[in-house]
Amino acid sequence: MENETAENDMRIDPQRAKQLAENIGSVYQRVEKVAGGRKVRLIAVSKLKPANDVLALHQEPQKQLDFGENYAQELTEKAGILPKSIRWHMIGALQTNKCKPLAEQVANLYCVSSVDTAKKADALEKGRAALAEKQELSSKLRVLVQVNTSGEAEKSGVEPGETAALCKHVREECPHLQLAGLMTIGAIARSRESASADSVNEDFVALRETRDKVASELGVAAEDLELSMGMSSDFEAAIGQGSDEVRVGTTIFGERPAKKDAKVKNDVAEEKS
Repeated sequence: MENETAENDMRIDPQRAKQLAENIGSVYQRVEKVAGGRKVRLIAVSKLKPANDVLALHQEPQKQLDFGENYAQELTEKAGILPKSIRWHMIGALQTNKCKPLAEQVANLYCVSSVDTAKKADALEKGRAALAEKQELSSKLRVLVQVNTSGEAEKSGVEPGETAALCKHVREECPHLQLAGLMTIGAIARSRESASADSVNEDFVALRETRDKVASELGVAAEDLELSMGMSSDFEAAIGQGSDEVRVGTTIFGERPAKKDAKVKNDVAEEKS
């Protein structure tokens, strides 16, 4: 019953819902064509899009579970007015001081995909531990270690050679977290050059090789560590190179508004007289 009032307050435009359904259906077809029977998680990136859009895709018949957000505050606000059955993914850069409140306040936070320091992992651990004191948690908070595969100074992420140490820290020092795998964004230029399913992207190769080395150092099977790579412009190439999940936003939701113009929730329709 939680969030029921907020959900009932939310107007879903039938034409918009139809368009979203067609868009995500097309993306799933493209994913399945490249995946060749492999299960690949599709994260619908709802950054700067209203909660109405999220609700439209989460309801029947789409029943999309996984949604990604880039900003901690926006994720927290949407999670507060949308069904608890949604699996939220924090996919954007996350400041250390925002880790604990996010992990503590959003019980259905499924994964944080941008962990690149031990301090962030520790802060997420503290947040989840605090939440566990208030309520029973059915599972650990999944985290992906973000790797800077492109070597670009402006990119977030741990260096490939330092990845194993951070992964080990998560596994050994953060009992409320689950090391789910590795993530990269990669260079935009490479994404554009290698967008087709049979293209080779050096960043994707680097992440796969880093994953294999980390698995060897940790003494775990490589398949136990997922690869998260690929977005709207290159998700087919990413799947072709072994990605277990892809993050697709504009192909599903359309172009985003400027951050200052974005609404967490569209206005409620006026009651008919």
